[in-house]
Amino acid sequence: MYTLAIDLGGTKLSAALIGEKHEITQRRERPTPASASPQSLERALAELTGHYQGKAHRVAVASTGIIANGVLTALNPDNLGGLNHFPLRDCLEKLTGLPCLVLNDAQAAAWAEYCLLSDRFRHVTFITVSTGVGGGSVIDGRLLTGPHHFAGHIGHIQADPHGPVCGCGRTGCVEAIASGRAIAAGAKHDLWGKDARAIFAGAEQGHLQARQLIARSAKAIAQLSANLKALLDTECIVLGGSIGLAPGYREQVEQLLARLPPTFHLPVYPARCRHDAGLMGAALWCEYCAT
Repeated sequence: MYTLAIDLGGTKLSAALIGEKHEITQRRERPTPASASPQSLERALAELTGHYQGKAHRVAVASTGIIANGVLTALNPDNLGGLNHFPLRDCLEKLTGLPCLVLNDAQAAAWAEYCLLSDRFRHVTFITVSTGVGGGSVIDGRLLTGPHHFAGHIGHIQADPHGPVCGCGRTGCVEAIASGRAIAAGAKHDLWGKDARAIFAGAEQGHLQARQLIARSAKAIAQLSANLKALLDTECIVLGGSIGLAPGYREQVEQLLARLPPTFHLPVYPARCRHDAGLMGAALWCEYCAT
């Protein structure tokens, strides 16, 4: 049985076929539509899924935002161009003619990483640092979703009461400090207007402000990890996303965690599924729910 896995993120939309042995094949990727129009997203999904007609038996989706009853709601509308209340499951079932399961992307990634670590840990928390900041936790082998499907939106835990206003409406959220969008927004002088990728490149060349922006992000993630240890007694952190997997970033988080009291120490691993964590997690969760 093949699963058509789809990962809907703030900047890219990817899909692949995943077989019974969890091999990823026929991977495709395109930019997420910048327009807030539901029609734009539906057209993009139609174009993407059209390549897989007749090749899959079900659809599994990992999507940014809050996913409740198959409907996508963006907590931070900036991450999806303002798109809100989109009937994602119904749309894909209409386009493909297949049953569809939809899960938050960070929750899906958390499940994928837990499946790889389940022989060592029963309590795993995944943090993605990318366009935004999100996460998911598996506690005693159970994925936390919550009665309102809000569990894991850890990017909206407050990190600095005097920090910048977040897209969700609160002040000083982790996402408003640590995300790729926030790193770029904090740039001044000769870095103004550059994206996170360019700022990381500057840091590698020794640019002081670039290093400070990245260090500020890593500090927020280290403190978030310590807070999650206190709240959930999680056994480890798995760090993913384009920022989280950038060279040297995880090591900074580890070093900052090591400076805290020993009670808050915990290992930080790189996401083994890397940029396919959402795709694989959605497929694995679909498989789990079918048993």
